[in-house]
Amino acid sequence: MNTHAGTRPLLVRILVFPGVRVLDITGPIEVFTSANEFGGRYRLTLVSADGERVTTAAGTRLEVDMAAGDAAETSDILVIPGGPGWDRLIKDDDLLDIVRGLDARSRCTVSVCTGAFLLAAAGLLDGHRATTHWRHTRELASRFPAVSVEPDAIFVQDGTVMTSAGVSAGIDLSLALVEMQCGADVAREVARDMVVFMQRPGGQSQFSARARAPHARQRMLRQVLDAVAADPGGDHTLSGMARRAGISARHMSRLFGDEVGTTPARYVEQVRLEAAQAMLEGGDEPVAVVARRSGFGSPESLRRAFVRNLRVTPSAFRERFQSTGVAAGEEVAAASPDGPAGPVPAGAAAAGAGAR
Repeated sequence: MNTHAGTRPLLVRILVFPGVRVLDITGPIEVFTSANEFGGRYRLTLVSADGERVTTAAGTRLEVDMAAGDAAETSDILVIPGGPGWDRLIKDDDLLDIVRGLDARSRCTVSVCTGAFLLAAAGLLDGHRATTHWRHTRELASRFPAVSVEPDAIFVQDGTVMTSAGVSAGIDLSLALVEMQCGADVAREVARDMVVFMQRPGGQSQFSARARAPHARQRMLRQVLDAVAADPGGDHTLSGMARRAGISARHMSRLFGDEVGTTPARYVEQVRLEAAQAMLEGGDEPVAVVARRSGFGSPESLRRAFVRNLRVTPSAFRERFQSTGVAAGEEVAAASPDGPAGPVPAGAAAAGAGAR
């Protein structure tokens, strides 16, 4: 995992299977092969269960180099991609045995997107911190309680195991590996060449769905949650919610902790934050209006909430999600000669760094 100073090429082995997601494979491949153009030395091989070509989730067919059982050489990096059929794959005992066998012959094992479920089902994430696509972080935590899931991380390194978030996050993880093994200069050149961020701003939270009022057993609490979701800008102080429910503030706090899993203030802020996200994504109202309508009151309060929770400002969030940057009838903006990589190092600290 440390900087590779030797002359031996680093072997990257990628397991593929029917229904694998294409970008989970090609993203890392592009990073490592691009690194070879800037001083890195990587050798890539694709393996399948039987050595035969596989059909991806997109319907394309992939040729492979060998069967997994014939891959006797120890790899420096083992990549386990994901696919939309992950819930079926984790029940495939033969595939899980292959994953365990390849891991035993690898110095570093990484997963992309829902590939984390394969690692978890194989027992390789027990006692480790990990992440996966934001849509599936709760499912990963629920199915595999021995795994410490970090839902907002773009990628997580825990010892010699690394896991990444959805799809394109495999590029972020691969860039971090290149930086660790070949140095920041090589990783920076790869990022510039691929026109991607070397370290993204923000976390997976900015891609989450709108908050839905959690199911609560108490009808009275459900009404309180519904009222907050229906009118995020309303008066939702602890005392106000307790008064409307006809209970004490202490009892209201206890109900939130027991049935919602958070504090009243935190729940209200989350609903307001997601209401503000929706307004910024779909409209052009001034930030001050968004702050007032969503219940934050002032632009500064809104900005602090965005930076604290999403690691981006409201204005940056709007720019990132309203458009790709190309408007009808306008010329496509040219990328800077240096690309978006800039001077920021990738680093394993990107656990919790932003999203493309």
